[in-house]
Amino acid sequence: MKNLLIIPIMLLFAFQVEAQNQTEPVTVGDVLVINQTENQDFKSLDLPKANFIIKKGGIANYKSLNGNRVEVTAIETNDAGETTVKLRREDGRKFFRTHTTISANIDEALENGELVL
Repeated sequence: MKNLLIIPIMLLFAFQVEAQNQTEPVTVGDVLVINQTENQDFKSLDLPKANFIIKKGGIANYKSLNGNRVEVTAIETNDAGETTVKLRREDGRKFFRTHTTISANIDEALENGELVL
């Protein structure tokens, strides 16, 4: 009889511990810094192609993103479990003079060092 009560209680505690480990690395309103190494392109940031930037009248200079402080405006999780965030510049200016927001895969960006907390 005691074994029948102990097993469900143990399972309940195990599921609670696992649920606490699944937290988001960032929340809406967090400020991150875009970081780029010398020989690395942005792989986890979804940046517009140069021809789209030029067609809108912007300047396609990806090096200008290095060191910009960005704010997380939205967080979305798809069916595959990937977390995508929308980023807006903290100073209110536009990226490349044309785009107000860009998106990024937050898990890959933090792992690769493209975004720093």
